[in-house]
Amino acid sequence: MFALKNLRLSFPRSSFQAVKFGPRLSRRNAFPLAFQMPSSRSIWIRSEETPNENAIKFLPGLDILPPTIGTLEYMRTQEYNNSPLAEKLFEIPGVKSIFFGRDFITVSKDESQSWTQLKPEVFSTIMEHLSNGESVLAGDPLNGPSDTQILESDSQTVAMIKELLETSIRPSIQEDGGDVEFRGFDEETGMVSLKLRGACRSCSSSAVTLKSGIQQMLNHYIPEVREVNQVLDPEEEVAISEFEKFEKRIHQNEQKEDK
Repeated sequence: MFALKNLRLSFPRSSFQAVKFGPRLSRRNAFPLAFQMPSSRSIWIRSEETPNENAIKFLPGLDILPPTIGTLEYMRTQEYNNSPLAEKLFEIPGVKSIFFGRDFITVSKDESQSWTQLKPEVFSTIMEHLSNGESVLAGDPLNGPSDTQILESDSQTVAMIKELLETSIRPSIQEDGGDVEFRGFDEETGMVSLKLRGACRSCSSSAVTLKSGIQQMLNHYIPEVREVNQVLDPEEEVAISEFEKFEKRIHQNEQKEDK
């Protein structure tokens, strides 16, 4: 579960693998203008389990994205040609989505695939790409996240929601390989609309994350917030609908067997 206990999340078990990088690599110069990753000094690539059993967080020990970018998410069903690393990872059968944080990469898989076979391939792909000094992103740097940027037109309530999301909730969610994106606030109903991303997107406990974690925290500090609603992409709505149908069929079969 993505619990927000005291604004901190527990650290899962980790595994390590090494890769060589050059002596000039540091967090300061990790992103020259062309997003070129310098070559070769020894670092550790660490993997962490997430509350989502279908997602693993990989930490290469250096900044993946420049400061101008918050997070980026790529789905197999969408365009991802502006990220050479994402293209390579999607060549691995079973990789469903890729989420880049500042210093981590969360890879999500299809439920039918096993991490036993998939994880070594993901490790190898990330290692080879970074050790060759290849860029994570192609082209010019993108603009940073704007969902929590406080605007002059924002009400005091919206400004407070954005501030709490950016300073407290988002960092905690990112520790578990995910992110949360502000999509709006209805002043009349008190409903906050949020989009879960990364490891949070397909996690079975995402509803608990919203209600028991984010909603309670927002309501505690901002009484105007009465409810938090999860915004779903069309493909997510279809997946949920199909899952509900599947559960219904199982329940009907169980009832027939009991008769």
